[in-house]
Amino acid sequence: MLTVSNLSKRFPGADAPVLHNVSFTVNPGERVALIGPNGSGKTTLLRIVMGELSPDGGGVQFSPSDLRVGYLPQGLDVPDETPLRDVLYPLAAALREAESEVERLAASVAAAAGSEQDAHMAAYAEALDRLETLSRQVDSGESERILAGLGLGDIPLGTPVGTLSGGQKTRLGLAALLVNDPQLLILDEPTNHLDVTALEWLEGWLKTFPGGALTVSHDRTFLDETVTRVVAIDGQTHTARVVEGNYSAYVATIRSELDRQWAQWRDQQVEIARLQVDVRQTMARAVRKENATINDHQRRYAKKVAARAQAKATRLRKYLDAAERVEKPHQTWGLKLDFGDLPATGQDVVSLEGLTVGYDPAAPLLRDLNLTLRAGERAAVLGPNGHGKSTLLKTIIGEVPPLGGRARIGASVRIGYLAQEQEILDPEGNALAIIQAEAPLSHTDARSFLHYFLFAGDDVFTPVASLSYGERARLMLAVLVARGANLLVLDEPINHLDVPSREKFEEALAAFQGSVLAVVHDRYFVDKFATTVWHIENGALAVQVREPLLA
Repeated sequence: MLTVSNLSKRFPGADAPVLHNVSFTVNPGERVALIGPNGSGKTTLLRIVMGELSPDGGGVQFSPSDLRVGYLPQGLDVPDETPLRDVLYPLAAALREAESEVERLAASVAAAAGSEQDAHMAAYAEALDRLETLSRQVDSGESERILAGLGLGDIPLGTPVGTLSGGQKTRLGLAALLVNDPQLLILDEPTNHLDVTALEWLEGWLKTFPGGALTVSHDRTFLDETVTRVVAIDGQTHTARVVEGNYSAYVATIRSELDRQWAQWRDQQVEIARLQVDVRQTMARAVRKENATINDHQRRYAKKVAARAQAKATRLRKYLDAAERVEKPHQTWGLKLDFGDLPATGQDVVSLEGLTVGYDPAAPLLRDLNLTLRAGERAAVLGPNGHGKSTLLKTIIGEVPPLGGRARIGASVRIGYLAQEQEILDPEGNALAIIQAEAPLSHTDARSFLHYFLFAGDDVFTPVASLSYGERARLMLAVLVARGANLLVLDEPINHLDVPSREKFEEALAAFQGSVLAVVHDRYFVDKFATTVWHIENGALAVQVREPLLA
């Protein structure tokens, strides 16, 4: 279906290519994951596949050439006034025109007589065929099933796109693809903004999809459940590695190879050290012999020893230059978080006492909540979109007043809040200024601190408004660390982080001694860190205690 051959791309002025000799295939029934750190070229590759960019080398081939390809970019780019119906059915306008044409021609047939009627009948039959074809392509029954599965079934089709949230727009774009019966799917971050229910629906749909799919996603559970092959782009070399199996199989393969490479490299270092000692000892013995005697025989012997030392040194150089020499495994510069020492809190960090949450007293989202977040507890807040998860967090931290009851914060609790869209960052500020405003750090210390969060060089001066979502999320994490928060209240903290950054964040949370309350849809992340799940749905909150993998 799709063949990518030796694809290379370098942008003008760049020191290195963003893609270098990338090759892979997608066949019917295969679901291929395209993974790699942010900035490694994944979206660039998809845009080349879709013909939006031209490669510098290599090529892309579809088979057959008229293959129906459904492409989901990261953002839905349609005018705000466009009704959902026109996004979901690109042929809806043509269908309405065909219906009007059939009605017009039916009237003309009724009014015509003789030979004129025959001509009108032919035109009417042709218009009717076109109407039937368009009707099949605009299948409302299938669209209703897809919309319901993605949580959009209750939204009228005449609703303007501009009134939808970012997550609803993502799901609408996905629904529009699936409705139009593609043979090959090209999906760039389809899991962003999907709740667990929608994720599981999409996983089930993809498992039965007979066509091929190429997907960029940072949701590891989604990749484990759906993909059959992984194409991993290296963030340093921008080359691609193809590994059969799902994401966990890829991780196991890479870890096994790294372990083997580390073992070979350590053995090699021992051998290099032995050879170096042998060369030094042999050369030192030759020098001592030559300096200790004037006897010609002994001096000739010393020269033979020196020659052996030179030969050993030559062998050492050849060993170091050998093609089969094992290189030291590369350790990727990843996100490093150190929350440091935190002020102690009481046993009860957050207590909800008859709390009612929402904006309209006549229709609260949640009512009469009575539960407690304990010291050291890590609670994941799960549930469908629109059922009050973010509103609950904002009520707890005091941004939204409760409709009833109260949320009581324990003594000595310092809250670190990470908003879903990072709106609490000053768009005019930059990373360096923001961190220095939060902590008494010198210019040098602040830059060193930000380096741990992947802000290097002039990145620290980039205005927040120009940062990507992932960069803003990393900056907010840095702010929380600088503030010394012992309660992290996180609303979708990893939604825009790539997989390496998500894994480092999980490690940080495992070492974090404070308490965590997080709205998150990444099930892999929940399994790693959550000690408790607060599940919200239809106005109710259920609590589930669990054993995290990173306990």
